[in-house]
Amino acid sequence: MDLELDEWQKEILDEPGDVCLVSGRQIGKSTVMAIDAAEYAVHNGNKQVLMISSVERQAYELYQKTLNYLFLKYKKFIKQGADRPTLSKVKLKNGSVILCLPTGLDGHGIRGYTIDRLYADEAHFIPEDVWNAVTPMLIMTGGKQRLFSTPHGNSGYFYNCCMDTRNFITFHRSTEEVIRERKISATWTEMQRDDALKKLEYERNNKTSLVFAQEYLGRFMNELRQVFSDEAIKRCMQLKRPGIVNRENRFYLGVDIARMGEDETTFEIIDRTNKEMLVHVENQITKRTLLTDTFNRILQLDRIYDFKQIFIDDGGMGVGVFDMLLANEQTRRKTVAINNSTRPLDKDELRKKRLLKEDIYNNLVMLMEQDKIRLLDDPEIFQSLKSVQFEITDKGVKYFGNYTHIADGLVRAAWSSKDKSLNIYIY
Repeated sequence: MDLELDEWQKEILDEPGDVCLVSGRQIGKSTVMAIDAAEYAVHNGNKQVLMISSVERQAYELYQKTLNYLFLKYKKFIKQGADRPTLSKVKLKNGSVILCLPTGLDGHGIRGYTIDRLYADEAHFIPEDVWNAVTPMLIMTGGKQRLFSTPHGNSGYFYNCCMDTRNFITFHRSTEEVIRERKISATWTEMQRDDALKKLEYERNNKTSLVFAQEYLGRFMNELRQVFSDEAIKRCMQLKRPGIVNRENRFYLGVDIARMGEDETTFEIIDRTNKEMLVHVENQITKRTLLTDTFNRILQLDRIYDFKQIFIDDGGMGVGVFDMLLANEQTRRKTVAINNSTRPLDKDELRKKRLLKEDIYNNLVMLMEQDKIRLLDDPEIFQSLKSVQFEITDKGVKYFGNYTHIADGLVRAAWSSKDKSLNIYIY
């Protein structure tokens, strides 16, 4: 594997004890943890290694990196035939096993395992109840933990472990440090370094100092707060997807288009038939899709649900889809733009009063606090809502997060509570 590790990555690989890695974004933390897991399993027979994350997809990505490393460097160690690797388990000839398991919101599905090493990706976003289920798995084996994450406030299991200097070795790396200290090589050129520093400087100039400190310097910032509390999210997440769609119901669609450089678009559907309760009936995510594909998916969903309104961001990448929806006879009369800077615009652009992002987020906060919305029971929804933070600045409230696409779709769909045609939830 043509990979030259940074010095801090080598230090982590040499550390036998419990490790916390708190860092800025995009520094290569999952890469070093994948290598660490593979090397540990290969050189220690009959061991159980478990990989988890707050979202199942992230855990599988870490597992896939580990499996790729094994195939490149230790292919002869991997069992084949009936014991060949699966999407979530790889068995080695020395008896060691690497597992990737979904934890859910409370870890119920993984209770009963005994493990020798735990790898937790984006550990600060993992619900606290999961740790109650996971940590006992390590007691009988004396197993070690590898916890790595960008910060998210200054509380919770990951934060406490980072502060526990008696039991954990904590590594701290900022994005800027990694960029500047990485050795120039065939895979990391001066041009790449200079380009990375320019992009980092752009982020510094376009984010508040608090947000930049958390996201890129890897600091725990007490001044940043979650918009939606863990308790409120869990209380609202009670639903399974309905098997049948009743087109007579009042359905609303909230769409968040993937931004430049990002790859996930989300479609959130709310049923507002019950005058006392908004009901979340669908959460769909597409990856790396063309704008025309997003437009066609909206048309397809509209044929199924016959939406009363379609709420979409008409700024940035969303403007292309918005224009296509307005030009289409099927959707032009029901498409409404919510772009965080103006109040919803109908097709005739009659309303142009300012709408702050605070308005659409506060609307969902109030619905959750007043017990007027039920959400699908889905760990990805939990992580997205949990990831949304805010800070108070001299220019107002700033909202941000690194996994907010589902939340952004949901706040738009929940704006259906403002639909006066049913004359409910008008604050």
